[in-house]
Amino acid sequence: MQKNNIHKTIYRWRLRHMSEQGVLLLLSVVVGLLAGLAAVGLKTLVGWSGRLVTSAFADGSSLVVGLLPMLGILLTMLFVKYIVRGDIGHGLPTVLLAISRAHSRLPAKNMYTSLIASTLTVAFGGSVGLEAPIASTGSAIGSNIGRFFHLNPKSVRLLLGCGAAGAIAGIFKAPIAGILFVFEVFLFDLTSTTVLPLLIASLSASMVSYFLMGTGVQFSFTVQESFALSQLPHYAVLGVFCAAVSLYFLRVTDRVEGWFNRRANPWLRMLFGGVALGVLVVVFPPLYGEGYHSLTELLHGNPGALFDGAPYENLAASPWALVAVLLALVMLKAVATAATIGAGGVGGTFGPSLVIGGLCGYLMATLNNLLGLPPQSTANFALVGMAAVMTGVMHAPFMATFLIAEITGGYALLVPLLTAASITYLCITPFERHSIYARKLAKHGDLLTHDKDASAWHLLNMKSLIENNFVIVRSGNSLRDLVEVIQTSRRNIFPVLTDDDKFLGVVVLDDVRKIIFRPELYDSVTVDELMHPLSEGDVVRATDSLTDVVQKFRISERYNLVVIDDNYNYMGFLSRANTFSAYRRFVSEASDE
Repeated sequence: MQKNNIHKTIYRWRLRHMSEQGVLLLLSVVVGLLAGLAAVGLKTLVGWSGRLVTSAFADGSSLVVGLLPMLGILLTMLFVKYIVRGDIGHGLPTVLLAISRAHSRLPAKNMYTSLIASTLTVAFGGSVGLEAPIASTGSAIGSNIGRFFHLNPKSVRLLLGCGAAGAIAGIFKAPIAGILFVFEVFLFDLTSTTVLPLLIASLSASMVSYFLMGTGVQFSFTVQESFALSQLPHYAVLGVFCAAVSLYFLRVTDRVEGWFNRRANPWLRMLFGGVALGVLVVVFPPLYGEGYHSLTELLHGNPGALFDGAPYENLAASPWALVAVLLALVMLKAVATAATIGAGGVGGTFGPSLVIGGLCGYLMATLNNLLGLPPQSTANFALVGMAAVMTGVMHAPFMATFLIAEITGGYALLVPLLTAASITYLCITPFERHSIYARKLAKHGDLLTHDKDASAWHLLNMKSLIENNFVIVRSGNSLRDLVEVIQTSRRNIFPVLTDDDKFLGVVVLDDVRKIIFRPELYDSVTVDELMHPLSEGDVVRATDSLTDVVQKFRISERYNLVVIDDNYNYMGFLSRANTFSAYRRFVSEASDE
């Protein structure tokens, strides 16, 4: 009771002394700070627990190392089943669904469950990334803070975006990338209303990360070799190659996760996935965990790190063995990631797309140099490959470009980054219109896009707009029966149904007025004689989209359309006025202006 009183006191004080925009700016700082703390906490916790695990089993056999990912997945499943006792969602797709369908409301438990679950998965070698869980956590922080202060749905949505932007900015110390992540992945509109809160949240999170973790960043690297215009064709080829790899990644993860989802028993999924992942990490050690360590070694000119602890370690000096290992890692990282998630692990594909991109770039530069073509920088190609594959997988060319530019401490590679990312994006979109996070939602019509008009008609629930206050009459009823119905009705249309509720047509009050005061006709005239059978243009089915409904309203110029199911059973009416009012409300709430 005391907690509720404090909550009400804060709410009343806020209403008296602060505007909605002022509250929003203040809370964007709070959300950014908390998201930054969560990002630092997750990276620190995973780093500490990962070192603890590897040191504890440092002298173990390959069999022991191979079993560690399965142990991590098992612990994750036990945490979800017995501590969370419920589904923790599917990362960023859950956030996108909340934005589209749930007024940006995320459960309070999402502020910590993904952090713990992803730590258990990755610390024991699960081949997934931490960025999606931390972005989901930041989103949940923003959503719950917005709801705590009773902000309107539009403001709650913006704070959700602030949490995600802060999380990405905090984990990479890249504030611009955090803002662009929300714009391209969460499909926010960058307007005068949204930019400032997102920027404040991103900067707040970055400051927290700098203060607690120092100035070093993930993949800390300074570009040593400058870009020359003559290299542009080589980066264009890299963009095409990365598009092909991105498509491969999307298709493989989809099919492997689909295979696991078809297994009904979760413990069998864990067993199959754990065994497959264990075999992969024993044969290819860089597949263990996030994979960032191996990628960092490549950027700093130490490709031999890919062979450390592998059965083929003695081949480290062979350049063609390096090519073979790089190609295998590019192909198998997708399998390892999907197997980890499908088996029950918690993590994302953000990190794996970065790793695969870096491997792709290094592979292309190594091949180029081995074939005697004009020499290219393996480090620069790896960085550009990271941005290109991330673009292909996440459909976020600007975020990918500026993320790499920010973590390298400059914009020396801006032209090749934009070139490769653009080419990858152009090549991938004919095959995959949506990002890895959004494609399933788009398939089911649950995705809010930048096109708010199209989204409104796809996301509005037609069944919620059906009006059922029309009084029905039955085929064979007399005029007397109809007159009695008219006395109790407030509408001037009366649907005519059979005894088994099949729709036949309508009776319009205007057609009855001329005989309604002639009692001698009450028992001789039937409803069927007064009924208007309606054409297909006046009838919609419950399975029709609202886009089809709007088209019928425009063509028929009617104010009401009858709704039936696929068996021609009557369900109610759709009103032109109510339908377009619901559309206007949706667009108003979804708009970021």
